[in-house]
Amino acid sequence: MKVDKASRTAQYMAFFRALESTRPEGKRLFYDPYAIIFLDNGLRRAVKYSTIPPVRNYLRYKIHKMLPGGFTSGVARTRYIDDLLQSAVNKGVKQVIILGAGFDTRSIRLEFLNKFPVIEIDHPNTAKQKLGALQSNLGKLPGNVRYYQIDFNEQSLEELAQVRNIDLTIPTAIIWEGVSNYLSDQAVDNTFRFFSRFAKGSFLIFTYIHQQVLDDPKSFFGAEKLLNDLAEIEEHWTFGFDPEELRESYCKKFGCSIVEDKGAVEYRENYMPDRPERGYEFYRVAMAVRD
Repeated sequence: MKVDKASRTAQYMAFFRALESTRPEGKRLFYDPYAIIFLDNGLRRAVKYSTIPPVRNYLRYKIHKMLPGGFTSGVARTRYIDDLLQSAVNKGVKQVIILGAGFDTRSIRLEFLNKFPVIEIDHPNTAKQKLGALQSNLGKLPGNVRYYQIDFNEQSLEELAQVRNIDLTIPTAIIWEGVSNYLSDQAVDNTFRFFSRFAKGSFLIFTYIHQQVLDDPKSFFGAEKLLNDLAEIEEHWTFGFDPEELRESYCKKFGCSIVEDKGAVEYRENYMPDRPERGYEFYRVAMAVRD
């Protein structure tokens, strides 16, 4: 990510959520009235006029051409993670942490989180832009949410937890969406090690890319173009998992087990069978439980 500005991909995900939120009630996968506040003027206009069918069809065509499968994968995974978080709360979670929060709005759009402490942790650049937009549009920040910034080159999650007195003794759900593919092996290990310090019955809900997309991009539709486009905006993908290795050996090193792991093909089919689309089959959502 460029050090002088918020992640461009964070804005694209907000754009996708804003577009999905304009669909009629009963057809949309979720409703995010806040996503639009993070968009530049051009993207805001696109959302405004997307309710006109020809405009929406054109936007869908342009997005798919630029990012094959990215839109449907993005909105389906948003709903899937919402549902996984709800299931974690139903299982006794008492605290939620959002790592690399970007322009995630779950802390204010999901009513079932209102009664829980929510902690958002992000890079200072993205966090500054997000907090400015929230304060301008909401007037004040929600009382149950704490916002912390961290530069991983200067501070670890363990150090942040100690300084900020984050409670590691209660069952916690950690959301880690759209981050691991930008990190080093060591940074991913450190995040799982951080998760392993939380109470048993805690959950880590995270996304990752299939290692094969890094080894052989041509094996996935649209992946070679995507990796080249990301390189141009200095958002290189550097890390992936092999799903079997993740399940059979990696998680066990950190005292956890995989209880959910689905790729874009599966969660798109589950949430939007009427909107088939190719692309992004290498993107996956998993949930680990602290044993």
